[in-house]
Amino acid sequence: METTFGGPLGTLIAGLGMCAFYVALLWINALLATFLTPLFIVPLTWIQDWWMERRKLAA
Repeated sequence: METTFGGPLGTLIAGLGMCAFYVALLWINALLATFLTPLFIVPLTWIQDWWMERRKLAA
């Protein structure tokens, strides 16, 4: 016996599933931004400090 969720019930189930998927996608992207941003910012500040020190010594 095959059951399908067609019609209005199927539309609601598909809508809820897509909503849950996109909420999870936003959550994962927010976590990635929170944890990966310092991995790029911190080394850039080291390079910036090195660059400014080099400019001070040259002047």
